[in-house]
Amino acid sequence: MQLGKQLSTVIFLFVFAIPLVGQENWPEFRGPTGDGVAPAIALPTDLGDPAHVAWEIPIHGRGWSSPVIWDQQIWLTSATEDGKKMYGICVDLKTGKVIFDKLIYENENPRFRHATNSYASCTPAIESGRVYLHFGSYGTTCLDTSTGETIWSREDLKCDHFRGPGSSPILYGDHLIVAYDGFDEQYVVAFNKKTGETAWKTDRNLEYGTENGDWKKAYCTASVFEIDGKPTLIYPSAKATVAYDPSNGKPIWTVYHDGMNASARPILTDDGLVILTNGMGRMDAVKPQGTGDITKTNIGWTISKNVTRRPSPILADGNLFMFNDKGIASCVRAKDGEILWQKRIGGTFAASPIYDGEHIFAFSEKGQIFAFQPSDTYEVIEESQLGDGFKASPAVSGDRLIVRSISKLYCLKGMLRN
Repeated sequence: MQLGKQLSTVIFLFVFAIPLVGQENWPEFRGPTGDGVAPAIALPTDLGDPAHVAWEIPIHGRGWSSPVIWDQQIWLTSATEDGKKMYGICVDLKTGKVIFDKLIYENENPRFRHATNSYASCTPAIESGRVYLHFGSYGTTCLDTSTGETIWSREDLKCDHFRGPGSSPILYGDHLIVAYDGFDEQYVVAFNKKTGETAWKTDRNLEYGTENGDWKKAYCTASVFEIDGKPTLIYPSAKATVAYDPSNGKPIWTVYHDGMNASARPILTDDGLVILTNGMGRMDAVKPQGTGDITKTNIGWTISKNVTRRPSPILADGNLFMFNDKGIASCVRAKDGEILWQKRIGGTFAASPIYDGEHIFAFSEKGQIFAFQPSDTYEVIEESQLGDGFKASPAVSGDRLIVRSISKLYCLKGMLRN
C-alpha cells in the first residue's frame, strides 16, 4: 500500500489547502473538499434543539438544491411545483434576510419529473462575485452576486432528464463542469465560466446494454482529484464511471459497475481508492490508474448489502459511513470493504451527511437528525428533530450550519474549533 499512502498524502495536501479557521465559504455540493467534511466547526449533538437556531425563514416553492455560501451570502434555487417558474434565492448569512429572490427561467411546458424529485434539485456553484445556477437542460445562468444581474445564460443544451434534473455543477479553473445524463442524450460539458461559451463537450459513449433510456439516466456531481500528479475529473454515470482530463474533456479510463440513477459524489480514500456508488445498491472501490476500460483490473472491492442509493457516503477515520433509503445505517472499512456494522435506525435518507471532525450527522426525510460517533461499533450519541424533513444537504460557514428542510432554511449555531 506504499503507493496508495504516497498518493493520499499528495491528495490531502491538495484538497485541504484551505485553513481550518478560514472555512468561511461552502462553494458547491458537499463543500470545498466535495466530501461533506467540515473540521473547523464543532456542532452540538442535539442540533434539533430550538436553542441552537439563530434564525429560520420560509422558502417558497419546491426545491431540493443544497445551499452554497460565499462572503456572508447563502444561495439556493427553487421552483414552482409545476416547474413553470424557476428561481435563484440569496439570503444574508447573519440575519436570514432575503437579499435576492429572482425569477430565472419560465417554462411553458415543463417535462415530466418523478414525484421524489423537484425542478430545482441541482445545487449551485459559487465563487467571489459570481454564482452559477443550474436547472439541467432548462438552463444554466451566471449571476453577479452583488447586484443579482445576469452575466450569461445558456438554454440551448438538449437533454430529456425524463424524471427531472439532479446533477450539480462544479468549478475547476476557468470551467464550470456538469453532466447531462438523460433518457435521450448523455454527455459532459464544460462552460467557460466567464462567458458561458462551451469550452468542451464529450459524449459518454458508454455501452449501456439497452435501448431503454430510463436505464441511461444519472444525477451525479463530479469530483476532481489529483492522481499521480495530474488533476483527474471523475464523473459517474449510469452503468459506468468515466475519468476525464478536466482541461479538455478527453476520457482517461472507464470502469463499469452497472446501475442507474447514480447520485452520490465520488470519494477518495486515504489509500488512494475512489469510492463509487451506482444508484442501485452497489459500491465499488476503484484504483484510479491506467487507461481505457479498467473494469477487470482495477476494482479493489465491491459490496451490495444495504448500500446507499441517494445520499453520498462520508469518510471518517478510515471508515465509510452511509445511510440508505430504507433507514439502514452502515459502517464499511474503506481499505478492504469489510462491513463493520449495519443497523436499522428508522426514517429514510436523501440528504448527504456531514462530519465535523468529531461526530457524523445524518438528516432524514422525516426531520430526524442523528449524531453518530464515527466508530467501528454502532454508537448513536443523540437523535433530535427539526422541521418537516430534509432532501438537501447541509452547508457550513464559520461557526454556522445552514440546513434546508422541505419548506424552510435554518441557521444553526456551532462553535469554531481552536
